[in-house]
This record gives sequence, structure tokens and C-alpha cells, in this order.
Amino acid sequence: MKNIIIIQARMGSSRLPGKILLPLGKSTVLDYVVSRCQQINNVEHVIVATSALQQDDQIEEWCKNKKIDCYRGSETDVLSRYYQCAVQYQPDYVIRVTSDCPFVDIEMAELTINAMQKEPSDIVINRQQSEATRGLAVEMISFKALEKIYNISTEPRHREHVTYYAYEYAEEFKQTILELPLFMLHPELRLTVDTEEDYTLCKVLTEHFGDRKDIPASEYVNYLVEHPEVAKINAHIEQKPVI
Repeated sequence: MKNIIIIQARMGSSRLPGKILLPLGKSTVLDYVVSRCQQINNVEHVIVATSALQQDDQIEEWCKNKKIDCYRGSETDVLSRYYQCAVQYQPDYVIRVTSDCPFVDIEMAELTINAMQKEPSDIVINRQQSEATRGLAVEMISFKALEKIYNISTEPRHREHVTYYAYEYAEEFKQTILELPLFMLHPELRLTVDTEEDYTLCKVLTEHFGDRKDIPASEYVNYLVEHPEVAKINAHIEQKPVI
């Protein structure tokens, strides 16, 4: 079973432009994401997939300096970017990660991979998705299912959100159901970087835990639960809806 991780990344962001290369600890937001993804077992390649726009040249340059695989494709048709990137590696499964989630859960990613190994399917579905802390989970989809979605989906929301078609038309795909660990069931918490407030909270966490990129995600969550004054920093932020 050949697994790859594709991290979608771009400098353009309506609420916090250039967020993924902002400083975090002694490195950057993107460095946290990539470093944590590289610690996930049973993954052959970690690739950063960015756009062909000039503003994303600095992402490619960052990847070159860090010796990280980089693919460049469409900015708006993210599904095309993912699929064309995956074609070059010919995986059995693609794990989707977004570059604005610096504390992606290493353990949860491995549970996802193990679940797919035990019960192979088109996509792993987290049963309590709406109850989960934002910014920790990964998505895992078979290359065949990704190819199917690429070939048949036409709606903008499906082209932008990569796996969204598989959730909207779940009956078309074989699913592996995964129960989330209890610590992740804090929907009031945000561990992603979408706004200035999100970024401030993440900086507080890296200052507290030091510049380590192997901290279990559960420790970040527990810290926020025990320190509601920190969690309050971005508690009012609403996630942009899928349209």
C-alpha cells in the first residue's frame, strides 16, 4: 500500500495573506506542517502542492531550500492540482493536508492509515467530523476515487475542496468509518491559521511548548481546555462556508 501526503499551499489568502510562511517558533507555519507530516509512519512521499502564480514562487523556493518535493498547478482548481500531482507518484492512497494546520495530529493520521489498511475502501470518514477540533485531522482517499472525482465533478465547490464530492455523494463510494479519539471532540477549539487571531493563538502555543514539532496534538488541546483565556483568542472566528 503506497501512501503519499499532499499538502495544499498558497500565499493568497483573503483573511491572512502569506500566512503559511509567517514565523512560528524558530521556523514557519509551513515548516510545522511539513515536519509533522514527515513523522507520520507508512508514508512514502510528502509533497507541497502550490499554484503556478508568481506569488507562490517563494513557496517553491522554500521547498527547494528544505529539499521538499514541490508540485505547481492550478490555483483555483485545487482538485486538478491534487490529481495531477498524485499522478506523478502513482500512489494507492492520497492523504490530504492543508498548509494552515501547523499542529496536524500525527497519531490520528497513523490511525487513519491503519484503518484503511485493515478495511480498504475509497475514503476514510471520521464519524464525528462536526464535533472535531478544527485543524488536527487529515483526509485519506484512494487514488482511484480521486481520479473518479477529478473526471466527473464540475461544480466549483468540488473543484476547490478536493474530496467534497465524496461527502456530498457518499453513496457512490465505499467508506471506512473511523471513530475520533475523545480528546479531539472539542468543536469550540481552532488549531488552524486562517486569521490574525488564529495565528496569535498558535504563537502562544509554540512559545509555551518550545520549538518542538513532535508534540502530540492531544497536549495542545489539553492546554487550551485548561487555559480558556488562551482558547478565547480565536473562539469568535467562524469558518468560511463551502459554497
